[in-house]
This record gives sequence, structure tokens and C-alpha cells, in this order.
Amino acid sequence: MKLAARTIGPGVRQAHASPLLRLRLPPGRAWLVKGLLYLAFFALIARALWVQVITTNFYQKQGDLRFVRTIELPAMRGRILDRHGNILASSIPVKTIWADPETLDADPAKVAELAKTLDLNAAELERRLRLDKQFVYVKRQVDIDTARKVQALGIKGIYFSPSYRRYYPEGAAAGQLVGITDIENQGQSGLELTFQRELAGHPGTRKVMRDRLGNVIEDVGGGIPPINGEDVQLSIDSKIQYLTYQALKQAVVDNKAKNGSAVVLDATNGQVLAMANYPSFDPNHRRRADQADMRNYALTDTYEPGSVMKPITIAAALQAGIVTPQTVFHTAPGCLNVYGNNICDDSDNGTIALPQVIQYSSNVATSKIVMRMSARQQWDMYTAVGLGQRPHVAFPGAASGILRPWEKWRPIDAVTQGFGYGISVSTFQLAHAYLIFANHGEIIPATLFKSDAPVRGVQVVSPKVAREMRSMLALVTQSGGTAPAAAVPGYSTGGKTGTAYIWKGNSYDKHLFRAQFVGMAPIGKPRIVMAISVDQPSAGKHFGGDVSAPVFAQVVPQALRILGVPPDLPVKPDVAPALSAQARTAPRAEQNGAGA
Repeated sequence: MKLAARTIGPGVRQAHASPLLRLRLPPGRAWLVKGLLYLAFFALIARALWVQVITTNFYQKQGDLRFVRTIELPAMRGRILDRHGNILASSIPVKTIWADPETLDADPAKVAELAKTLDLNAAELERRLRLDKQFVYVKRQVDIDTARKVQALGIKGIYFSPSYRRYYPEGAAAGQLVGITDIENQGQSGLELTFQRELAGHPGTRKVMRDRLGNVIEDVGGGIPPINGEDVQLSIDSKIQYLTYQALKQAVVDNKAKNGSAVVLDATNGQVLAMANYPSFDPNHRRRADQADMRNYALTDTYEPGSVMKPITIAAALQAGIVTPQTVFHTAPGCLNVYGNNICDDSDNGTIALPQVIQYSSNVATSKIVMRMSARQQWDMYTAVGLGQRPHVAFPGAASGILRPWEKWRPIDAVTQGFGYGISVSTFQLAHAYLIFANHGEIIPATLFKSDAPVRGVQVVSPKVAREMRSMLALVTQSGGTAPAAAVPGYSTGGKTGTAYIWKGNSYDKHLFRAQFVGMAPIGKPRIVMAISVDQPSAGKHFGGDVSAPVFAQVVPQALRILGVPPDLPVKPDVAPALSAQARTAPRAEQNGAGA
């Protein structure tokens, strides 16, 4: 190619320049290019300011969501204690084992070994570990030793978190009273449910940074420490509770009964020393427990009490001046027709005074007493001692029983209720009602919680009537009474038996019974009131004096010694066997006819 040239200077020639080099751009296009470059730089600066300054918290949060985790720190649930500080329920450290299926690295053999260690079904565990999730529970509330064995397997993708499991040292002896929690440590029954808010506490949090495999690599800080739950102290004495449970269990098993319940009260302050039921369940191993075994029969179940109502009825008559301890009743020939209903005693007692009405448990004499009273007087006494009302105790499902308004009573209703039919009560209500005899005629509040504060009650009957009733109740546990089996060496006792037919279908089944006994000791200055009820004994004995009174005799002397109450009678080693033999061979039957 031949290039044009021009002379630059003398003797110098230059080739002609390219036409592209002589091309001049319009000034506007140049400024446009420069403006776009400046705008790009400004956009980058603005973006940097937006990300690094203005919205830095948002992007930091998004980053934290990928690498920072908030771990919940469980609070330790409060303890449930007896009156001496012994533990009835506490929380022990355990581990929750979980897996991240996305990072899990385990062959079938390892999974099978893991399942065996945790007592799980290997196929089911394999299925759950294949789920498309980042979190799967393997097993919760695993004890520390087992968790260490799992950790020793070295399976990648298996993780451990701290947790707590509830432990109940008294086991079945206090199962229905204390109650249970679920796997989330939430109260499900009993006092665990009642005091869920106080016992639960508040969980805390902890912020940590994890790597892409989920391993904690740094504690970020800024967490909230957990607040442990409060302790709850009961009035229960764990030793008396165990004694009561064992004696009640023996009575239910020996008499082949359906169930039984017993309540022991401190007569001086109304505090519950024991509340036992059988059948029961062990809250530490409740997987196979029957739902019925979890019922606190003493508080939640009601029944017709039979003759244990007679002292309450007679106390109303004494207080009203309708009868005195010297009042005489003619009961021959042993039966009485009342409003077309034939009411009978177990035998012809002839002419008896008021104390023998209690001692012999006379239905005929009690009916005559009730017919001298007004329905309102009778109803006022029953309501004054808490019958027909929900007990003021902190327990879920406590039953009120049945006591109809006196205006709706028929004349025969007043009579039958006088000896325990047509009214329903719980074992707890019976024990509470008898406090009027033990506590100078006052009804004081019953409670499940220990307190040293003085207790104020409501005067229901006079101290004189209370003393007179205790003297009559003492005859029941002596020779000729219906419960000599309730007599104990060293301590004076008194009480009342009751044996009631059970309503079935449209009538009372004369082959089904409920045996009761309510007693107190020492009778001169009672420290303990105890009520026992056994449902449907079927081993040949069914009277309250045969079935329930022996439970009283087993528990009370030991309980009084635990409470530091000295004997008020001389101890004669040969008395107890004699009384026991007499109880087995010749107790006066307190159940006959319409009600006893």
C-alpha cells in the first residue's frame, strides 16, 4: 500500500495519516460516556453505603440466620418437698439426642447399633433419619450414661442437648397425689398440674455460631440465663405417707377389693399428713400404667358413706338440744317402719341410751333422732362440715359430692341421709368433717401445704358436744363396738364404721359393699384423724370394722410416734392379740337394712 506523505521539515517526508485519525467525535457523545462512567462509580458508592451503613443490620441478620443459632437453655423445674424437706419430685439432668439428616453420616450398621443402644426400633429410626429435614429427634430424656455410649459411637450428624427428666423418689406411694409431667416437663396431673406455673420456671437462651456442618464453633453471647422453678413444700410426711400406702395396699389385696383410699389429717391444724390410694402407679415407670390407677380416689371419687354419717347427724341433734347422752331409745324388735320403708338393725338391741346408738350403730335409733329434727337443722350441719361443697384444696378434679337442697328432701330422704344413704362424699371430706370432734367443735380448713401460721376455724358445735361425741366414738373401738380392730396398744382411739350397699342399675346390690372407717387418736386430745374407704371387698369380709379399721390400727400408732405424741395408755403386750382375735371373731355388724 502506498501511503501519502508530506514534508515536515527540510528534507523530511511523513506518510499521510489515516482518515480515522482525522475523525472528530461530537462533544455530546464524549460527555455521555464520561457521565455513564461517573454514574457507575456513584452507583457502586451508593450501594456500598446502603449495604455497609444504612441496611447493615438487615444483612448482618441474614448472615446470622445462616450461621448463628439461638439455643434454648431449659430451666430446672422446681422440687416438690414433704414437710421435712424430703424430696417427693425433682428434676435430674438428662440429654436430648437429635440428628440432622442432611449431615448424617452413618451406614445401616451404625444406625442399627444406635437403635440398640437407645432401645429403639431400627427400621423406624432408619426411616426417620431419611427424612428431608434439618432436625429430627432421635430420643428424648436419655440418661447421661446412655448418652455417653451414643457419643462413643462417633456418628457424624448426631447431636446432644441438655434437658431434664422428672424423678419421684416415693414412687407409687404418692403417685396420684404428686402427679406427673409430660416429656416437655409440663404438669399433667396432681400437684404437678396445679402448680405448673410456679414449678416450671422460665427457659433461657444462648446464641452460638455454627459452621456449615452444624458444629458450634463460637459463643456469640447476648443470651438470657434460665430461671429455675420454685420449690413447693407440702404438709405430707413421707414416712406416714408410705405407712398409709402399704397398709391400704394390704387391705385392698387381702380383701380382693376394687380400690381403696385413705387420708390422714393433723387434727390440730388441718394439714394433710398422708393421702394414699390403691391401686396406684409408679410415675417413674408409667408406660404401662392404667389410666384408672392414676386417679386420686381420695379426692376425686364420691360414694354413699353409710354409718360414718351417724356421728355427724347425732352431733347436730345434741347441739340443737333435741337429745342428750342420757336419752333412751326403744329399738325392739330391731326394725322400724318409716314412711313405708322397713329400717332394721343387725339385731334387736332393746332399749339403749344415746352412746349405744353409736356403739352398736343402730339404724332404728338414728331414724328416730332424725325424725325429731328439721330438715334445715340436718342440712345446716352437713354443709357446715363441708359436705356437698368442693374441698378448698389445691388439687385438680376434687369432687364436691352430692347434697341436695333441704327444700327438695322427702321425709324419707332426711332419715336415710342420717345414716349415710342419698348423700355422697369423698374420703377426704369424711376426714375433714370429723375434725369438729377432734378440734373442740371447730371446723378448720384442711390444707396440703405446710404452714406454721395459727389456724382459725368456725365453731360448728360446742366443745361440750365435741367431748361427748368423742366419748361415744371411743366405745366403737372397745369390746362390744363395731371396730375393736381399730384399738392400738398405748393409745386411746375412737371412731365410726360404715358399710354401705352399692347402687347398681335401679337398686342397691346386696352383694356389693363399700367399707369405711373414720377414727382419731388419742381420743382425749386427738392429734390424728384418719379416714379409710375400701370399695367392693370380695374375700369374705365386707364390714368396715373388718376391712378398713385394721388399716387405722396399722398406721396410727406409728404415725403418732413419728409426730412425737407420747402414749396415753399403759402398754400391755397381750392386749393387741386379744383385740385382734376379738375383731376377727365377734365384731358387731354395723351394716344391715337400708343403711348402716
